Amino acid sequence: MGSQSDWPTMKHAAEHLEKLLVPYEAKIISAHRTPERLFIFARTARARGYRIIIAGAGGAAHLPGMAAAMTTLPVLGVPVESKALSGQDSLLSIVQMPGGVPVGTLAIGKAGAINAGLLAAQILALNDPGLAMRLEEFREKQTASIAETPEDE
Repeated sequence: MGSQSDWPTMKHAAEHLEKLLVPYEAKIISAHRTPERLFIFARTARARGYRIIIAGAGGAAHLPGMAAAMTTLPVLGVPVESKALSGQDSLLSIVQMPGGVPVGTLAIGKAGAINAGLLAAQILALNDPGLAMRLEEFREKQTASIAETPEDE
């Protein structure tokens, strides 16, 4: 994520990865304030065993695109809700990548972070039958948790 203030959003991706027993690392890497850290991370990610990068950023939101420009690993971008434009600026910054440098862009905020964690797990599950089964169980529990009729609270 681009800053500590992104963690309240990005922790939702981490929580879903934890539920599915997917190992991860959470790091603060700012495209603007720590560009050398970003360069080193993105350039060496594959060699260090990373298989997918989930990058959350707000405002100008250059982190996902810059990471994608420096690696061929899949990059999933999560637009973090900003105070100024409610995350619209983040969304547009992440989704408008030039052809040839893809970033899979998720929804703004919490829903996007949750889905980034789940999508990363689904990609990894293509080669991990145990993870595929845990995802099936997650979906079954999710379905079972939805009532068929409304109730007064």
